Amino acid sequence: MANPSESSLERSLERWREAFAAAPQREADFDTMSGVPVEPVYGPDDGEFPAQWPYTRGPYASMYRSKLWTMRMFAGFGTALDTNARFRDLLAAGGDGLSTAFDLPTLMGRDSDDPLALGEVGKCGVAIDTLADVEDLYRDIDLSTVTTSMTINSPAPILLAMYVGAAERSGTTRRDLGGTLQNDILKEYQAQKEYVFPPRPSMRLVTDTIRFCAAEMPRWHPISVSGYHIREAGSTAAQELAFTIANGFAYVESGVDAGLEVDEFAPRLSFFFNAHIDFFEEIAKYRAARRIWARWLRDRYGATAERSLQLRFHTQTAGVSLTAQQPEVNIVRTAIEALAGVLGGTQSLHTNSMDEVLALPTQKAARIALRTQQVVAHETRVANVADPLGGSHYVEALTDEMERRAEEVFDHLDRLGDGSMREGVLRAIEEGWFQREIGDAAYELERKLNDRRHLLVGVNIATEGNDEPQPDILRIGPEVEEAQLKRLAKVKADRDRERVDDALDRVRADASDPTVNVMPALLDAVATQATEGEVIDALADVFGRYREDPVI
Repeated sequence: MANPSESSLERSLERWREAFAAAPQREADFDTMSGVPVEPVYGPDDGEFPAQWPYTRGPYASMYRSKLWTMRMFAGFGTALDTNARFRDLLAAGGDGLSTAFDLPTLMGRDSDDPLALGEVGKCGVAIDTLADVEDLYRDIDLSTVTTSMTINSPAPILLAMYVGAAERSGTTRRDLGGTLQNDILKEYQAQKEYVFPPRPSMRLVTDTIRFCAAEMPRWHPISVSGYHIREAGSTAAQELAFTIANGFAYVESGVDAGLEVDEFAPRLSFFFNAHIDFFEEIAKYRAARRIWARWLRDRYGATAERSLQLRFHTQTAGVSLTAQQPEVNIVRTAIEALAGVLGGTQSLHTNSMDEVLALPTQKAARIALRTQQVVAHETRVANVADPLGGSHYVEALTDEMERRAEEVFDHLDRLGDGSMREGVLRAIEEGWFQREIGDAAYELERKLNDRRHLLVGVNIATEGNDEPQPDILRIGPEVEEAQLKRLAKVKADRDRERVDDALDRVRADASDPTVNVMPALLDAVATQATEGEVIDALADVFGRYREDPVI
């Protein structure tokens, strides 16, 4: 009789073969440039395979042999029409997904005519005040075929309502919309600081979007749990991994506590990781993330659907790794970071432009960043094999160590929350624990740069050329703010103020009742051309506004 473990391993291999055979294959040359045939995956027959528990080697059996990652370029500046033109240029250049950057007033829930928005309108992203702006933003783009990511957090439910409204006005039903709402409010308190309401009512809004999307938007990911901003704030790779996955667990518990079965919504939770410059550590981080998520979702939260267990993620190359000195060198950094994301098995990727450390990207720089992905995809042939570094003694050891360090963090948060990861994360935010951990890590890296234990080209080594002229940058002039203010004034003048007030009263009433999902009220409010700031104010009347106690 066959050894049971051998029999089980044989079945695992056979399941992988069946899944691979069932997946469509890209029309591509899967040989090396010398003509050597390349298998879709390598490893011992008794080993782990892609799409096999615990998914360390990837969520899909065929990985990029079936479909390349989505080249989702991040863009947004000026008015909605300015960004619409950039979107259409990126799609024409070969991009196949959109990722929307909003300006600071929009991110903070303030209208362009708010006194605190003065001088910031359209500067770091696109200015969005009303549903009319969102209609302009995606004008002449088929939202039934192009997936969209929106990097927005506190006002995320409002922007989702505007997106749904714009799509439906253009003839696309909400059920046909595909994309992702960042909507990860926990990391705002931990790292990025773009919050409006206190943490606990903010979690209620996130949960409402999860419930709404589970019921009405089957192709939409209601949260992209984001480690990117945690890393940009100065965390280590291990902290990025641990804090991000812990936040994911908190959202799972919120969905379950709201009455959803975990398998109803977990398949549409996605993640967003940084691709930093430590090449092998980044790859190990992604592999460990898949393994941890699968184990916790099954063993702690009772998920049984395969899609619930398969962590899928977007990657963006590290903005914090870019230097103002010798900005052309940033093209090299971005290429290496993009390669790490692909070898780690990302599902979509944004590559930063060389000039982003100086200003918003120029059209030329954004196109070079996209071309960087295309070179990785079509010339390096790394997409021919799933998890090509799997089995490397170094990569496997790093993957194990990443997992071990993450589990130490989970254990701390679990104790802090008396057995609840959500409560542990919230208490750690309220006590400033995350903020101190990230601050300590950032300080340690700065010490290494100052005493040259960490070398950075153009900063503390190889500084020849630093005095050369900087490249031309994209400048957002005052005419952008003037145009947006005129646009907003016209929308306000043309709308029915009584309908707006009635809709905002309903927002307040629904927000006051924790048993009511606030999303329908938000959809009605934005349909009246209520502004983002007006809806935020209505919610703040119920939830209050958050002020952080400084952490040293």
